[in-house]
Amino acid sequence: MDPMQAAAELARQAIGLSEPNPRVGCVIVDADGRWLGQGHTQQAGGPHAEIVALRDAQAGGHSTAGATAYVTLEPCSHHGRTGPCCDALIAAGIARVVAAVEDPNPLVAGQGFARLRAAGIAVELGPGAQATRALNVGFFSRMRRQTPWVRMKLAASLDGRTALDNGVSQWITSEPARADGHAWRARAGALLTGIGTVLEDDPRLDVRLVATPRQPPLVVVDSRLETPLDARLFIEGRPVYLYAAVEDAARQAALEARGATVILLPGRQPGTEGKVDLAAMLRDLARREVNELHVEAGHKLNGSLIREGLVDELLVYLAPKLLGQGRGMAQFGPLSALSQAVPLEFGSVEPVGPDLRILASVAGRDVF
Repeated sequence: MDPMQAAAELARQAIGLSEPNPRVGCVIVDADGRWLGQGHTQQAGGPHAEIVALRDAQAGGHSTAGATAYVTLEPCSHHGRTGPCCDALIAAGIARVVAAVEDPNPLVAGQGFARLRAAGIAVELGPGAQATRALNVGFFSRMRRQTPWVRMKLAASLDGRTALDNGVSQWITSEPARADGHAWRARAGALLTGIGTVLEDDPRLDVRLVATPRQPPLVVVDSRLETPLDARLFIEGRPVYLYAAVEDAARQAALEARGATVILLPGRQPGTEGKVDLAAMLRDLARREVNELHVEAGHKLNGSLIREGLVDELLVYLAPKLLGQGRGMAQFGPLSALSQAVPLEFGSVEPVGPDLRILASVAGRDVF
């Protein structure tokens, strides 16, 4: 396998592990093309991909002097939770670095390349930029827009119904589709739902159907702090953020005693009184280092997010069945002209068990 392709495969192993750091892979080869070491970014505060690869080479008794490091993202040049990777590569005697793409973090943004070149190391931009960006779309979004990448997950019948009129929705799609949906939960920086879903379904909204090294934090849009104190969403060790619009000191204290973090972000525009400022919420989540925000909510909150232009991508599972009358995917509009429709671009359409999985991004939504 090509070293950069192998580095990209390694980077995928950091999904659900490296948050909020980007998912990065690294392969080190000698002048004859023999592999010396490899690795991917570990948990926050742990070693980055380059360090893991250097340690792997050392553990194998290999010298990295004169070697080439293939890495999917520019080596970092700043002190964060760990030291600069470019300094480690310099100290290890690496002669050449081939990177797929420049780091969008303003603390790096070409400075890693500059430091390597100043040390006499040859630097090249190689293949794999598109794959690296797609894998780290949330990181690029947070660095360049100061908001997470918002992915809305929907499970519906072929005629677009997400539940019956009485609210029953379990289960429209198949078990393979549900497991696949949990894999997308696992890669998220946080999961988002609304108080309507909490009160109606009392969901756990955790990752259960696939292996994961950590449970993503849960975010609830709860304008009046109505989340029950015995709600199943309170899972030991998982952060829960409740965004509210109406101040209630007693309820806030009780929910915080359950381990929740309550953030008051009322809307300031006409017509938003008593509602959470959703755009401000996304900015706040970015400050809390959330890269990808995975939305699983009801048609009302879905509609609000779409109406305000806050959704970047749709993850839709369509079951081969018709439900007729029932609840739709998102409640917004009514539109007066077809030109007002939200334009989408299909990314992929794939079968998952008996269902179809569609990935579609909002047209023109580019964070690269």
